[in-house]
Parts: sequence; C-alpha cells; structure tokens
Amino acid sequence: MQLMLSAHPPFSFISVINSHGWPQLAPCTWDKEAGTLAYVTRLDSGRVIELRLTEAPGGVQATVDDGLSEAERGEATRQVTWMFGLDMDFSAFYAAARREPKLAQVEARAQGRVLRSATLFEDTVKTITTVNTAWSGTIRMVKALVTLFGSPLPVDPVRRAFPTAAQIAATDEATLRSQARLGFRAPFVLALAQKIAAGDFDLEALKTSDLPTPELRKRLLAIKGVGDYAVANLLMLLGRYDAIPVDSWALKMVSQEWHGNQPVGRAEVEAAFEPWGEWRGLAYWFWDWTPVA
Repeated sequence: MQLMLSAHPPFSFISVINSHGWPQLAPCTWDKEAGTLAYVTRLDSGRVIELRLTEAPGGVQATVDDGLSEAERGEATRQVTWMFGLDMDFSAFYAAARREPKLAQVEARAQGRVLRSATLFEDTVKTITTVNTAWSGTIRMVKALVTLFGSPLPVDPVRRAFPTAAQIAATDEATLRSQARLGFRAPFVLALAQKIAAGDFDLEALKTSDLPTPELRKRLLAIKGVGDYAVANLLMLLGRYDAIPVDSWALKMVSQEWHGNQPVGRAEVEAAFEPWGEWRGLAYWFWDWTPVA
C-alpha cells in the first residue's frame, strides 16, 4: 500500500532528513543511496508496521507492505504529516531570511522543517538522552530502549517500534540503569512514562496546543530531566522558535562567528539571534556557519 502525501510548498524531503540527527536513531533506518527513511511504528490498534518514506513530487510517499484499515491508514497519514511537518508554512521566515546573506540558502533548499518522531513522548525521551553525553551515547541509549521494550515488527522481530509510555512504565529504574544504561536519566524517563501511563499527563496534547510559548515552555520544564537546552529543542520540534538550544556546539560557533574565538556563554548566543524574534531558533538552526573568505 502506498500513501501519497502533499506538503505545503516549498518542500524538500532531504532537507528534513538533514535537519538534525534523528534519522540515525532507532527505530529509524536511513538508506542514503535509496533515499528511503524506514520507520517502525506501533499504531493505536497495537499493530506494528514499517513505513518506508521517500520523496514524491510535492511531498512524501509512504509505502507499507500490508494493507491498512481505514483507521490505520488515517493514523499513518497523520504520523507522517507530523513527522515531516507537511502542513507547515515558512513563508514569513523566508521573507525575513532574504535580508540575511547567512540565511540566503534556506528558501531555495526549502529548509525550516525539523524531523520529528511520531509522538512527542518519543521526541521527549530522545531529547533527554542527548543531555550531557556524546552523540554516540544517545544512539546507544535509544537503541537499547527500542530493543528492550519496543513492540517487534512481525515480519522482522529484530526491528522494533519505539516503546510506548506504558511499556517503559512497566519496568523499573534499576533496569533502565543497568540494561538500557540511561544513567542519571533513568528516573526521569521512568517518571515521565509512569505519569503518562497513569493518565496524569497528556503530553501528546501539547503537539496541537495553542498555549502561548512561555506557558508551553513552563509545561515542558515541569518534566523532570528537561532543562533549558532540552526545552528549547522540544519547542523547536513543536514549531515554536522563540528559544535556542544552547549547547557546547552553539557556544563554539557563536564564539567563532562574532567573538574572535573568545569564550562566550548563553547570553552571547541568545543576543546574537535576538533580532530574529519569533524565528530566532530557526535562524540559529539553519545559519551558514562557514567563515567568510
């Protein structure tokens, strides 16, 4: 079965893939030569399927080996639409970017969309695993969570979907520390999963929330393990670009760009992109950091 999904123009499949490191994390498998992102997902029915996602004229083609019911087809469509931000409009950002040589490429490359997971729970857990670790550590932790707790793909049980909150909530902190090797992140991931599984926190509702960004930020910061860096990253994924996910890389690049390689802090990073207002996060994310000759 194939689903043909249109995007608000302009759209570039490869620009979304290259927007950050999520294609390297389970349950994604990125085949660069074929231009295919395979994503194993668990539907609300409990059925586990693989979505093979490729670029199509004006959008994305999703291929599934087996037939889907009408409800499953609708859910798969919603998942892919969310993951690739197919309904997002960046015309206002492009209009502002035309005045800045360091952002001259964004419209031509149809940049702006940042690849997301099917659920905000998955994105939140993945973001927590990026805190205070090398990228290789994030890859390892996410793979362990998927392998240990995710539902298997029937045709290839080695491959699994990202675990649901209920699946993680059913384990314990010791297992998350010793087997998933989450370290200090273990109690944070477990507490979030348990709160969602118990029905005490509707995290997914924040995907479509019309809360002002400061209030949305407050809700996300209430999640244990989500600090300033993580909340900025999650807001980016939610289409709120008011904040910058300041990490060591951001400090390094801002130092090189504007401060002659002298040490800088969060304040200098935020000041550099303050003029971009509601688009400051995107301006930072897609800035051309190549030194001018």
